[in-house]
Amino acid sequence: MEIKRVYYFAGVGEKDMYLMHHEELESLALNIKGIKRIRFFMTFGQSYLTHLKCLENVGMTSIVPIEYEGRQIVPLQFLKAVLPDPASLGPRTVGKTNIGCIFTGIKDGKPKHYYVYNICDHQEAYREVGSQAISYTTGVPAMIGAMLALKGVWKRPGVYNVEEFDPDPFMVELNRCGLPWLEDFQPVLVD
Repeated sequence: MEIKRVYYFAGVGEKDMYLMHHEELESLALNIKGIKRIRFFMTFGQSYLTHLKCLENVGMTSIVPIEYEGRQIVPLQFLKAVLPDPASLGPRTVGKTNIGCIFTGIKDGKPKHYYVYNICDHQEAYREVGSQAISYTTGVPAMIGAMLALKGVWKRPGVYNVEEFDPDPFMVELNRCGLPWLEDFQPVLVD
């Protein structure tokens, strides 16, 4: 949370976003040849960050066991037990997500910038599947990957990550399965 940028997200508005580690960066950097820099940003509201800092300050985010009433407990596990079940948040979660990738590079000898993204509405997702957009935007791509593997579209001997397969059938299915994508050929770049 040390590196913050403010960015305008189509359909969502201006948000604070923070540079973070995400495990998929490791496979993308390894499997997509020619990548010189890859980063992952995520947005968090100030209220969330304030609450998180408060919980951190009192030790509730710790994974180190402590003694409580003669028993060992892990504060973070206790916190998870007392917080609302994430599945219960769907009916009251409002707003939209904007999830995408900004690419920069050279094509045909000229600099190119490209942004592909999806906007997903929490309440529309809840009406459709009984869960908010975070679950929807996580589950639908996983389902599409499984479907492409089961249909033999994505098939090779061995173990592969999704970026090692032809993306075109996946992108077609995103549009068909409720996560239509949009393109911006002149995105604002993030330094």
